[in-house]
Amino acid sequence: MTDLFSPLTLRGATLRNRIGVAPMCQYSCGPDGVPTAWHLAHLHARAIGGAGLVIVEATAVSPEGRITPRDVGLWSDAHVPAHRQLAAIIASAGAVPGVQIAHAGRKASTAEPWIGGLATEHGWQPVGPSAVGFPGLHVPTALDEDGIAQVIADFAATAKRAVAAGYRFIEIHAAHGYLLHQFLSPLSNQRNDGWGGDFEGRTRLAREVVAAVRAAIPDEIALGIRFSHTDWTEGGWTTEETVELSRQVKALGIDLIDVSSGALVPAQIPLAPGYQVPGAAAVRAGADVAVAAVGLITEPQQAQDILTEGKADVILLARELLRDPYWPMHAAKALGRLDAIRTPPQYDRAWSMQGKTGGVDMPVAATLPALG
Repeated sequence: MTDLFSPLTLRGATLRNRIGVAPMCQYSCGPDGVPTAWHLAHLHARAIGGAGLVIVEATAVSPEGRITPRDVGLWSDAHVPAHRQLAAIIASAGAVPGVQIAHAGRKASTAEPWIGGLATEHGWQPVGPSAVGFPGLHVPTALDEDGIAQVIADFAATAKRAVAAGYRFIEIHAAHGYLLHQFLSPLSNQRNDGWGGDFEGRTRLAREVVAAVRAAIPDEIALGIRFSHTDWTEGGWTTEETVELSRQVKALGIDLIDVSSGALVPAQIPLAPGYQVPGAAAVRAGADVAVAAVGLITEPQQAQDILTEGKADVILLARELLRDPYWPMHAAKALGRLDAIRTPPQYDRAWSMQGKTGGVDMPVAATLPALG
């Protein structure tokens, strides 16, 4: 049985438990894409809360790869110092620092979700595999060969910067209707050249990005990729195709498949607790690769059962961790596993009253740099 609080090693990164913070966009940068004090506080809190892996939100590989003008970026060396602070603050609290690198494709140049619609200031013309727009958004410019080559190069260069910043896990975003997913699905990829058409053509960009990123980073850096295992729409990308592509990218050096679903086109999704777990289980069994499950996983026993039943290797939480940054510690209490966690010494007075923990995590007590 895999315990929710057992460690997991992915290349040179060892997670202290199987709980991860899924990448969640905060839309809290200026138009330069440099992370802010909000990101520092947000990510540090979740690392203090006990997660084993903390993944920084979708981080654009180019300015036109942002979803909104307020997205985080890592497309230039000027971004590295701020990311170095994020990676360091996550690691200081005992979690593995990770980052998701992404290109929004045709879903770019929108406003923050609490505003809605298209970006009215600092907007741009999006690109995509074909001149087919997401309903209500811009019609993208279809990428030519040079544009595709630039996308591959941008992913590789961003991955190098991520390593320089101190991230130990990098996730390539190929889900949720963003650029790499757009190439995968025949609903958005209507090309008839070597980057479209059949499965081989539609998956080519994802495979080439994986290969380029793996070649650009040291062997000890863990590499993951997020797939939407289904479009939930007839004629779209399927679970079976996800399993086959997962086999292929594993051979190219992927260590973990993060299995999500949907968001390429508006669709009726059968939302229910753990509704995406069957996709994760299919990839784990069919591709013989470590997987992360995500999606309406909210209860500690639910998370443990997913691992016990062999459906996933890591549990990623998103909105539940926005509601409760200390979910991992509360889960340990609920499952009778307080002995499996080490608390920040600064918070020991609170957690030691809940029961016997695994002790204090002394490295977390180290003095951080003074605020300027």
